[in-house]
Amino acid sequence: MRKLLTIVVLVLPVLVMAKPKEVKLFNGKNLSNWEIYVSPAAPTPAEPLFSVVPVNGENLLHITGEINASLATKKEYENYHLRLVYRWGQKVFKQFNSGILYHSYGPFGEGLGVWMSSHELQLCTAKIGDSYCMGNSYFEIPSNKEADGKSFRYAKDGVKNQFGVNFPAKNCMKKSDHEKPAGEWNVVDLYCFGRTSVHMVNGTVNMVNYNSGRIEKDGSVLPLSRGKIQIQSEGGELYIQSITLVPIKEIPAELLSK
Repeated sequence: MRKLLTIVVLVLPVLVMAKPKEVKLFNGKNLSNWEIYVSPAAPTPAEPLFSVVPVNGENLLHITGEINASLATKKEYENYHLRLVYRWGQKVFKQFNSGILYHSYGPFGEGLGVWMSSHELQLCTAKIGDSYCMGNSYFEIPSNKEADGKSFRYAKDGVKNQFGVNFPAKNCMKKSDHEKPAGEWNVVDLYCFGRTSVHMVNGTVNMVNYNSGRIEKDGSVLPLSRGKIQIQSEGGELYIQSITLVPIKEIPAELLSK
């Protein structure tokens, strides 16, 4: 019996350490761990841009999309697996558009006059999974140039092109489209470790980004591997069911081979 107790005592800490604690970025109650930024030049919205609302018995994060704005975490994060579950609402002001902006740094407004410099996992309908360098961020992405000679599309075995300000492009299109029909829930996974990130939509990898960086005023690129997380209000009504984050020690190798 004493021997059995010793084994249990030795094994329990290992079991506890084996599963990192999940962080609920959206707690289902309020937005106390987030901050909101709206450009001073923006018109006054008709209703709160970001709020927690009850829908069919559960609390959802509601984003009106009426005005471009940022919902940003108060804390910075690095080396994580983030999962966001969302669906579009009914109202469209411009288009069904939003995005997850990660490794966010610096002041609000550096990206399109509203957002912090960051990497964007695009949520815009028909473009979900695209990678965009918001503000002064930088990525290297295996990709091929499209027929128009300007656009780039992710390709696992493509040339590792540079993306960002003063480079050929700031946006790289996803490999393939896996968005659910309007009104259905989409599950988006974002894996970040070191300077590499993976975009995954409804269970399928459609983008891998490498050598994450921040572009300085002199044009040099410094490593970027952590930052705040922003969610965009950008033209379309959006409901978010959950946003969770789990620390990781590496990105699963099978995801990097997709």
